[in-house]
Amino acid sequence: MLDEREHKISGGIYNKLQVDFAFNSNHIEGSTLSHDQTRYIFDTHSLSGDNIKVNDVLETINHFRCFDFVLDTYNEELTEAYIKKLHLLLKNNTLSAESKEAVVGDYKKYANEVGDIKTTSPAKVSDQIKKLINKYYEQTEHSIEDIVRFHVAFEKIHPFFDGNGRVGRLIMFKECLKYDIVPFIVNDKERFLYYKGLSEAQLDNKYQRIIEFCLLMQDDMKAIFDYYEIDGVNPDSSIDPE
Repeated sequence: MLDEREHKISGGIYNKLQVDFAFNSNHIEGSTLSHDQTRYIFDTHSLSGDNIKVNDVLETINHFRCFDFVLDTYNEELTEAYIKKLHLLLKNNTLSAESKEAVVGDYKKYANEVGDIKTTSPAKVSDQIKKLINKYYEQTEHSIEDIVRFHVAFEKIHPFFDGNGRVGRLIMFKECLKYDIVPFIVNDKERFLYYKGLSEAQLDNKYQRIIEFCLLMQDDMKAIFDYYEIDGVNPDSSIDPE
């Protein structure tokens, strides 16, 4: 994957994951760009279509940068600084970045909520993120279930004014790579199952639905790996010559 990026090889798994990840993760959060428009932006660094929202384009380009950052740093430990860096890359130069109240690359200033779920108050965010990271690293190895549980807790804290879902999904992808687990992309078409699973875990401490959902998304990625004959999980994995 890294070799494809370095040599600008088109049509491979690097291109596919860049476009699929940016399209699905942004679309879940309300982007109006189509998959074809997302691919066009990635391939040509230009726009195609009418009535395109500037912010959607900026956040798509930023997501490409986030994905590259994850590929380059997937072996690093999660820290507050790392998480804030992802948020900065995602939201930098977007329309909301012009607002001092929005806070780009740092935690939220104002309380927010997701549906009926009350999130962590701004004053307690840093402490809660530290506790979440420390608890996560009580183990030296992690399973997909551990990574999903981290995601559930991270989204309930909701540390940023915006971009929490996208940052959280990028973290899951990174951690899967780090622990040699097949990563996955949350499909926008299945967003309601995803939100249902998150809600059940956050409100009722029931994790079965969200874990089963992520395993289903992992099956989709396995099919992509099979198609491209990818041997291994990490970004340096070679293509199986057979």
